[in-house]
Amino acid sequence: MSTYQKHALEGASAVELVVALYDGVIRFLHSAAAAADRGDEEGRRAAVKRALDIIIHLQARLRMDVGGRPARVLSEFYASIFAQILQASLSASRQKFDHVIDCVRNVRDAWKQVAREPEASPVMPRANAVSADAVAATHWTA
Repeated sequence: MSTYQKHALEGASAVELVVALYDGVIRFLHSAAAAADRGDEEGRRAAVKRALDIIIHLQARLRMDVGGRPARVLSEFYASIFAQILQASLSASRQKFDHVIDCVRNVRDAWKQVAREPEASPVMPRANAVSADAVAATHWTA
């Protein structure tokens, strides 16, 4: 990770870090689709694993006691995306990967909109936010 990227994450709000994680999922899904096109089973599996790791991380960070219905909806979304990624990988289908990418991108764009509203995404103390190290480990390494 470059120094610039590391500094960008250090000042990021919790919502901006979530957007960065979604960007990582999208990037790894593009890598998996490209590997599927090449017939690179090992590359596809590695990229899928990285995307699934991020989805698991996002789902694990949900606070059902605080988030209520939106948290439940996100949990269902993550479970659905997880299953769709597995199906795309199993069939090595570019079309299925593209569909999952579109779904993730739609939700990512909604988070990005929230990130643009300063009152909706204050900078959170590091103890409560998604760690920059977690984002760095998933977002900028392939």
